[in-house]
Amino acid sequence: MIEYNQKVIRYYQEVSELCIHYLSIDGVIFGFHQNQLKVLLLRWKGTNEWSLPGGFIKKTESVDDAAQRIMQERTGLYALYLRQFHVFGQIERYNQEETWRKINLPIQGVQWSERTISMGYYALVEHSKVVPMPDLLTEECRWWSLDELPALLFDHNQIIDVALGSLRKQLSEQPLGHLLPEAFTIPELQRLHETILGHSLDSRNFYRKMMASTALERLAERRVGTPHKTPYLYRFKKEPDAEKGS
Repeated sequence: MIEYNQKVIRYYQEVSELCIHYLSIDGVIFGFHQNQLKVLLLRWKGTNEWSLPGGFIKKTESVDDAAQRIMQERTGLYALYLRQFHVFGQIERYNQEETWRKINLPIQGVQWSERTISMGYYALVEHSKVVPMPDLLTEECRWWSLDELPALLFDHNQIIDVALGSLRKQLSEQPLGHLLPEAFTIPELQRLHETILGHSLDSRNFYRKMMASTALERLAERRVGTPHKTPYLYRFKKEPDAEKGS
């Protein structure tokens, strides 16, 4: 325990020296699995308290590069699709004294700002490719369904709500292929839309809309093992520089 405390103190001292004060990044990493939209959460060491992945911006890196680094460290994925969706800068974002007590960090004597403004980024990732990794301060990193989220530390429940609202508003502009395997059926794509929107869609209208889209291309293969038909598989056409959306 003493060794861990010393590591934590060194970590916050390094953050204080190498990173920009008052600013942080919080990441909402969305994945789609078993017809559920999920987010990646971290459980803090020695507690049952959960939060979003996040981190600080080094003085030598851009904000977007910092977001990529923070998300990469938690997912094991590179060249993530990211979008900055909101800045959280309320004067009092959460009860700081209560929060620090819950996570019980040994940071007495570490100089850090009393107020932090957070830039929210969301990432769209294929669930099966992610290798969830905790960090120094946490001991578990795993997926949670949106409808089963616990009460999170800080203001992270609100951040997820805002991220989901932003994703819904910009749904037609987002490369949703990042949430799916490379090949998928139209019904599978419809279920993804329905899960994000939170309501059902008319199948015929959705099919016509997708067929009229120039973003999809049909493959020669079909999905086998379905109860009735063997539907064609589709994929999103690749676009130049489609890997970054921030």
